[in-house]
Amino acid sequence: STTALMERLHLKYRQKPWTETLKLVHSCMDKPLRQPVGNAPDSPLLSCMEKIQRTLNAKALFSVMNRLESLSKQKGLNAHISPTGTACYITSNMFYIEVQLEQDGKVVDVKVAHLGDAPVVCDDLVQHLRTKNYDAFGKILEDLSNLYQIPGNSEMKAKGYLALQALEKDLYSMYLLDRTQDVNRVTEVLHGKVGHLVPRTGGTPTNIEFYISPYQVLEAELNPGSQVCGTKTVVTVEGTDTFHKLPLSPLFVDSQAAEDSNPAFLPLTDELSMDLPAFFVLKFYQPIPMSSSSIEEIQRLTGIHNLNANKKNNHLLSGIQITGLELAPLYELIVQSTLKEKCSEDLSTHKSCFFVSLPDCPKHCYFINKGSEKSELAGALVSKIPFSHPKCVPGVIEILRHQVAYNGLISSCVSEKHVNEDDSELLYFEVVPHKNTSFSVFFLHPAKENLACVMIDVITSREVQCHLHLNPQDPSLNSSDDFLARAMKRCMSVPVVMRAIFRNAAKVKADS
Repeated sequence: STTALMERLHLKYRQKPWTETLKLVHSCMDKPLRQPVGNAPDSPLLSCMEKIQRTLNAKALFSVMNRLESLSKQKGLNAHISPTGTACYITSNMFYIEVQLEQDGKVVDVKVAHLGDAPVVCDDLVQHLRTKNYDAFGKILEDLSNLYQIPGNSEMKAKGYLALQALEKDLYSMYLLDRTQDVNRVTEVLHGKVGHLVPRTGGTPTNIEFYISPYQVLEAELNPGSQVCGTKTVVTVEGTDTFHKLPLSPLFVDSQAAEDSNPAFLPLTDELSMDLPAFFVLKFYQPIPMSSSSIEEIQRLTGIHNLNANKKNNHLLSGIQITGLELAPLYELIVQSTLKEKCSEDLSTHKSCFFVSLPDCPKHCYFINKGSEKSELAGALVSKIPFSHPKCVPGVIEILRHQVAYNGLISSCVSEKHVNEDDSELLYFEVVPHKNTSFSVFFLHPAKENLACVMIDVITSREVQCHLHLNPQDPSLNSSDDFLARAMKRCMSVPVVMRAIFRNAAKVKADS
């Protein structure tokens, strides 16, 4: 029985000192983990050690060093303690991290050095270790290791890192191109060629914030100093099975922009580039639902048709091969992503009816017609966008802004409420997709029994057109197309605009 087994274990190790037990554990943990914990033969021990380390409040020098050693081995890296016992070196073949501590375990400094580069102080790593945020520290260790997941020897991996450095310099030059002293972050996010760019620091990769909703802008204005974040993408490099010509030196021409106002670049010559088994990647924190037309546009722009190299599903769409993407009705993907974000769980996507509550207005009921898998209504969840030249980035950013703005309008009609919880008055609406980035919202005329319709066309992330269609015999709703377009641009919310239509109609009725 379990009780008898535990008694035998207690008797066996009762006479052994604690130091021997520690040596035994260290011996078992000596080899770095180079495969997922779940597949390792000693995974129960590793999992147990990780839980113990998380529970302990590592304050003493010995405890901090043990935590760093354990975390390094979990990530497949080596860890070495200096002879003085106050420095820990986390190393790989391509980079190392130096952690300096005091005798009481307080973190003094953290430096990162890549192959051939001088060590650089990394403030984010210092902050993570001082606050005992070992999860964030471990994530940066993973990001650093992933920079070198390129097929080939150390020289090939170093060339891949050199290419990433060249790309980052070009992106930062483009970021500074339109930047002035009085420009704010929101303007950069919505209008900058590469959005709001934060350069890579130590292990934290370069990230680009490229879209922020009107509600997030309002939240930022009402809470000065608050960290309101829009939609972001991370810039990195990934290994591939095929070779791509990547620049090894910056290509951006600082003097003049090209005639079409786009940034100018040096020609990609053999002296400035090299064929590498890798490509640059824009990676998203959460997959973005994208229409087939947006995917095709990105493929034309980048010349790379494999957007998700880890999958093997192939589809032919309008003569362009889309590999690595599983196509589905776009609206179904938007609903699924929205519910996952709002409810923190993957709810059933079969739901098409949603109840939205607004102040000073009857509750809205939205039926979302998800369309079909026809080419103009299909889409896919995109988790990364590969490219090989910095000139592609401004165009890709603009396509992403356009798609995210469109997705935001559809998701404004989605809520976690699928059942009406009260018997209050309801206003019914049906959202119907059209080709490209346009859709219609149908509803009953407030004064008649005929259908009315608002056609919404998202021209760009900064321009939305609205057209109200009524039966010629029905009374006016006192909402011009220009009024609807301005209201939509100000809020980017379908329910808010629908509420404005019904309020204007109520004023007309009251005046008459």
